[in-house]
Amino acid sequence: MTSSIADLISALPDGDGWGPSITSETTLDGVPYAPFSKGDKLGRMADWTSDGKDGRDGRGGRNQYNRNYRDQQTYGFNAASIFAAPAAEQDEASFSVVSNVRDAPKTRFGRGAVFTRGGRGARGAARTDGRGGGRQQQTRGGRGGYDSGRGGRNAQGGGRGGRRFGWKDYDKPQRNRDASINIRPDWKLLEEIDFNRLGKLNLDADEGEDVDSYGFVYYYDRSFDKQPVKAAEKKLNLLDRAVYNVTTSSDPVIQELADKNEATIFATDSVLSMLMCAPRSVYPWDIVISKQGNKVFLDKRDNAALDMVTVNENAYDAPLEASEGSKESINQPAALAEEATYINHNFANQVVLENQSNKVEMAHGNPFYDAAHETEPPASKAYKYRKFDLSTNDEDPVYLIVRTELDAVQKNAINGEDQFLTVHALNEFDNKAQGSGGALDWRSKLVSQRGAVVATEMKNNSCKLARWTVQSILAKADAMKIGFVSRANPKANDKHVVLGVVGWKPRDFANQMNLSLSNGWGIVRTICDFILKIEGSTDAKYVLVKDPNKSILRLYEVPAVSLDDEEDDEAQVQAVEEDDE
Repeated sequence: MTSSIADLISALPDGDGWGPSITSETTLDGVPYAPFSKGDKLGRMADWTSDGKDGRDGRGGRNQYNRNYRDQQTYGFNAASIFAAPAAEQDEASFSVVSNVRDAPKTRFGRGAVFTRGGRGARGAARTDGRGGGRQQQTRGGRGGYDSGRGGRNAQGGGRGGRRFGWKDYDKPQRNRDASINIRPDWKLLEEIDFNRLGKLNLDADEGEDVDSYGFVYYYDRSFDKQPVKAAEKKLNLLDRAVYNVTTSSDPVIQELADKNEATIFATDSVLSMLMCAPRSVYPWDIVISKQGNKVFLDKRDNAALDMVTVNENAYDAPLEASEGSKESINQPAALAEEATYINHNFANQVVLENQSNKVEMAHGNPFYDAAHETEPPASKAYKYRKFDLSTNDEDPVYLIVRTELDAVQKNAINGEDQFLTVHALNEFDNKAQGSGGALDWRSKLVSQRGAVVATEMKNNSCKLARWTVQSILAKADAMKIGFVSRANPKANDKHVVLGVVGWKPRDFANQMNLSLSNGWGIVRTICDFILKIEGSTDAKYVLVKDPNKSILRLYEVPAVSLDDEEDDEAQVQAVEEDDE
């Protein structure tokens, strides 16, 4: 063995080891080649997939051979970076990171203040001012306007000033809510519609015409329009008045109009507004759709989710459920909705002047009030049944009749004519609690910064305010009054005070919210057309369900018996809960 190795070594040329012989020539038959070293590790001879240093693919990199720049070509070590042998894999577990960076020095702008230069068109990004608790200064955005951290114009800065839709959506808290109705196995899924498709629908409808009117309304108390001082805040009183929310199919007036073939689609303003504002909704809800011959009835279930007034449904960080870690039971979504519904009922009764000799009577009396059985007086409420033309051509006319509601009336200050009003109330529970959505303190900001308060509510309660606006437009109300009601004590939800009332014209408020009625009419017509074109029985029931966690509507065909059983089960559960109380 030793002799064979010695023989091999002796056979080598003198002074040479393994590999090619050493030479000082840089050409091989007149062709230049890159010099090498015997210690170099062999990598790839060519890489056709590399992007190159200048962002191009392997076919046209800056360092590749080009006869126009052949005098500038580089060889050897300068050109061998992409062909270098891959680094040997190391055991990452044998390494540890040790940071020697000291805490950022405290500057006059706060600890760790950062100034960032923006790219093209940005001209500098927002400055964080440590003295003001992170107050953002105005940022000049190229071709995009200003961004003010004080609730002014929205962010348009950076990268040619484009809006950043969905910014920080990845950081938005994930919710896991339950459906508003139990989906049974025997229900047949007919269609799934995402909100993006709903947002593209469009149908222009007329302003509607009055078919009939019922009930009466009192005059509005204008003293609530005056901004109250803190010492004279008005307490929200408990007023028991008979108020009805009868579903479409149970309304005797609608049944009479349906027998006369006055329209194809029938609904109430509560159900119709929910469907027209569906793309803005976040919380789960459901609508029962009944098909009777060539007519469609949009109904709601008893104690349905859409009867409740939601709170901060559209806030970035909405109130948490108990299952999600909420420790304050009075600030959970269900408790807040019950509180808001209670506030709206009492507020509408409190802001009117109850005078039997000074009220506006409709053509007929209240169709739901029975003096022989009721112990409470009827509330100030007028019901107008209005017809809308949803036809797309003259050959196939489609009409919709909706029952709308009006809450009060006031005299026009100019001509003295009666103006009909709708009355609603926003409620503040605790501007420092989780789920408040960054709301301002109403007691200190409602007078001085009313615009900022309203803008925040438009953001946090987009769906609720949109529904109220649609209901006012459907009823052809001259104005809508929105009250601001706050808790007397943020830790208790049984006592409230009225801080102020603001009035708007419904269509002006819709423009401020970027609310499109034509889109809402397109949604209603599309859903009803789908129901009418379903082949099979002329009498059937369907349920339109808003997915509890996704922006999707699902349409189910349900057996009539199945839905009745669902309502019976809910009634039994409610009865058991009342007995336990």
